[in-house]
Amino acid sequence: MAAVDIDMPMETEAHILNQQDMEREAEGFKEQGNAFYVKKDYSEAFNYYTKAIDAAPKNASYYGNRAATLMMLCRFREALEDSQQAVRLDDCFMKGHLREGKCHLSLGNAMAASRCFQKVLELEPSNSQAQQEHKNATAVQEYERMADFGFEKRDFRKVVYCMDRALALASACHRFKILKAECLALLGRYPEAQSVASDILRLDATNADALYVRGLCLYYEDCIDKAVQFFVQALRMAPDHEKARLACRNAKALKAKKEEGNQAFKDNNYEAAYQLYTEALTIDPNNIKTNAKLYCNRGTAGAKLKKLDQAIEDCTSAIKLDDTYIKAYLRRAQCYMNTEQYEEAVRDYEKVYQTEKTKEHKHLLKTAQLELKKSKRKDYYKVLGVGKNATDDEIKKAYRKRALMHHPDRHSAATPEVQKEEEKKFKEVGEAFTVLSDPKKKVRYDNGHDLEDDGGFGGGDFDANNIFRAFFGGQGGGFNFESSPNAGPGNFFFQFG
Repeated sequence: MAAVDIDMPMETEAHILNQQDMEREAEGFKEQGNAFYVKKDYSEAFNYYTKAIDAAPKNASYYGNRAATLMMLCRFREALEDSQQAVRLDDCFMKGHLREGKCHLSLGNAMAASRCFQKVLELEPSNSQAQQEHKNATAVQEYERMADFGFEKRDFRKVVYCMDRALALASACHRFKILKAECLALLGRYPEAQSVASDILRLDATNADALYVRGLCLYYEDCIDKAVQFFVQALRMAPDHEKARLACRNAKALKAKKEEGNQAFKDNNYEAAYQLYTEALTIDPNNIKTNAKLYCNRGTAGAKLKKLDQAIEDCTSAIKLDDTYIKAYLRRAQCYMNTEQYEEAVRDYEKVYQTEKTKEHKHLLKTAQLELKKSKRKDYYKVLGVGKNATDDEIKKAYRKRALMHHPDRHSAATPEVQKEEEKKFKEVGEAFTVLSDPKKKVRYDNGHDLEDDGGFGGGDFDANNIFRAFFGGQGGGFNFESSPNAGPGNFFFQFG
């Protein structure tokens, strides 16, 4: 049977020829794109692959090539779209599935990436690249799981570690970067957190998460007004951003409560100030810098209320939160001075002076060192039971009382141990009176000088009995201890001549 000739319309034939021309042209563009890709001129390669797609929009390999170029330009979202279009056109296009998986992984969608790599392994089970990428996707999922657990347990260092590892495999994932930045802020590493957030905002100025992190850093650096502006901006971009909403509320509440406490302190209402600072400390435990100031402020109010031990604890809490907080060291040192804990005061003032070498700090350190030196001597004021501002009459009365209380004759019936102890105390009372009743010696003693260097009590010729006899009217008949007939051992009455 003879073949039948079929006439083709001229338009159809022209269309076929035109399509063939377009395909040849597209192939030419692709070859030029390949040449630029090899030279690592990815921008030009992108342009030629785009021309190839325009000429032949049904060719999966052109989308695959442009996706590879976009990946080299770190434009992973666009690359993902091209990869997905490539596999829509050809479901067996292995490179298309592989690139789609890599894009998903780079953007942090490890589960979707795993599905893509699994598809490649179905097409080619021995594909080593797909095997490795599948392992990488599994690793990222595990880092995510560990980070979520760490965040829940407030182990922010662990979260940063996990996110660093995940970002090594998912470099374009904003979600991982934001989580890392948030944890850096919570760890007080504000410059690093700000840097991460700023990098994201340069690419996307409306990113609510990055705006939130910027605000969080400012908030934790006690720049509350600026922080609120960023939180408000984040809420404009994402009205349902719960973290930004909570941080904004906390920032406003913290500022208001702190200012209320400061005003109460200025009004000398120290009880109210103490309570307001206490309430402010419950608002946000994560705000280290502001809470350090609140503890220090509460310590100041506590010192005004004579709660010195509590004031010391509050200043210590402030220093634990911020070990560079000079005001807290100064407050605590003053409380140590007021409670006669001079070694601790010296330690704090040394820390302050090492940090800020001012005349005032040097003076405070020297004063504390002097008080420490004085505290290591006998405290003659304590021996007599008087204050450091006692008058001459008060010192004399105190000596009379203590000398009679500890005189050896009064304890002649006591045990040898008691007699020895009372004799020692009697001698100390005499020493104390000798110094504090002599204006020159008293001044030198108060100024911290060593009296033994001036021929004081180091020579062994001091006799407390001579002081006693001189005070009570001379040697002999001026004063007698007599035992009461009905009294027990050690009970005496005193008769003055």
